Amino acid sequence: MRFAPEYVANVLNENFEDAKELLLAPLMSINYAHLVMLTEQGIITSDDARTLRAALDGISIDSVRQVLYDGTYEDLFFYIERLIKQSCDEDVAGRLHTARSRNDIDMTMYRIRQREFITAVAAATLDLREALLVLADRHKDTVYGAHTHTQPAQPSTIAHYLLAVIEQLERDTTRLAAAFESTNRNPLGACAITGTGFAIDRNRTSELLGFSGPTGNTYGSIATVDYLLESVSAASTLIVGLGRVVQDLLLWCTMEFGYLRLSDGFVQGSSIMPQKRNPVALEHARAIGSKAVGQAQAITTTVHNTPFGDIVDTEDDLQPLVASMFGDAIRMVTLVAAAMRLADFDVAHLASRASHGGTTMTELADTLVRDHNLPFRSAHGIAALLLKAYTEDPNVSLSAALQSASSAILGRPLEYSEADLQRVLSPAHFVNVRKTYGGPAPEETGRAIGVSRRLLEADRESWTLRRAALDRAESNLKARVKQL
Repeated sequence: MRFAPEYVANVLNENFEDAKELLLAPLMSINYAHLVMLTEQGIITSDDARTLRAALDGISIDSVRQVLYDGTYEDLFFYIERLIKQSCDEDVAGRLHTARSRNDIDMTMYRIRQREFITAVAAATLDLREALLVLADRHKDTVYGAHTHTQPAQPSTIAHYLLAVIEQLERDTTRLAAAFESTNRNPLGACAITGTGFAIDRNRTSELLGFSGPTGNTYGSIATVDYLLESVSAASTLIVGLGRVVQDLLLWCTMEFGYLRLSDGFVQGSSIMPQKRNPVALEHARAIGSKAVGQAQAITTTVHNTPFGDIVDTEDDLQPLVASMFGDAIRMVTLVAAAMRLADFDVAHLASRASHGGTTMTELADTLVRDHNLPFRSAHGIAALLLKAYTEDPNVSLSAALQSASSAILGRPLEYSEADLQRVLSPAHFVNVRKTYGGPAPEETGRAIGVSRRLLEADRESWTLRRAALDRAESNLKARVKQL
């Protein structure tokens, strides 16, 4: 069959190049695993199996990657089949395709590649968690003025902020683990859509390819893409969440804030302005992350409203987009981790700004409630009047301002010494009394850091075991092929 030149140029050539890069290694693994299973099940003879093994062994991955598409075959699968036929009798070569289809081969290739993407994103996320935990442990006592609605709100600590980010990344890791488990199921044996009448062993090919087991319904094995959308969603959620943090970090790098300083290796200067120290690594991370989110949305859009069955919309044309999305997600997470690993916070400057804008007034109101059994709304009103007086005259006596404010609200003055009010209104006091579970008090963030460290170790172990299982399956497959 000769394909139309327009079809070759715009589809087949592109797909062939993509498949060589993304799917060649998985395809060869599938060929070997299927060969072993067919032999063990007595579907092909040992002599034919050894002949096919020799044909597969004779295929050079590097040479295939150098091949230019010429339009005399449809895709990579048929090109590999041609090479097998060139190495052995055509009747023997054709036996390798017993009890399988390009449909189940394709879906299996996609899942093999995708689980690698998920594992790589998870590894980058674990490294980012570790980098942020080191920073959090270093800054348990570093107070700063947190914002809500872009306005000064309450004092917190850098550790408290970073722990919020770390916990989000922990949930991202859980989502990625769930996506891995959904992806790591083997469609091989589903054939076109209905399976086969041959006595194949789907569990065996699953074992040889490192899958946790076969997919279920053979129609669904070919038709469904929810496993893909789950992992894309998990990665997209990770990137969106991290992007919001990067936005904060870039704001903190501005001269106006001056909270954060990236190391020299992550900034660039200006060709004309000698003073510039641009935090471009984080800007690149934000841009790359935005690109990944856009690609994730494109993946969902591509498969949306397509038929529930074998359809090209969910197949070869989609895979480069999937690879690019995961690649950009990995780049972003890796870049942020590297930048933050060497970043410095200006502790003194953070502390000097921590009470600006009346951020400690909530604690004054709380103190009045505790000391005088006031309704919180009354205490809130007193604190608001005191802040108004202080804003109008920063040199005002806090004690006098409190007496005036309380008289206006309660009809009687509340008396505190200037020293007591300075203590109550200090950011350090504000943070230290907030020992709520999950709060910013150093003893509580210290506890939370310990919990997150233990979870990080457990998660690293879980992902190490997943990676080891895949490596072990690859080694076992190679060993079993040699025994044919």
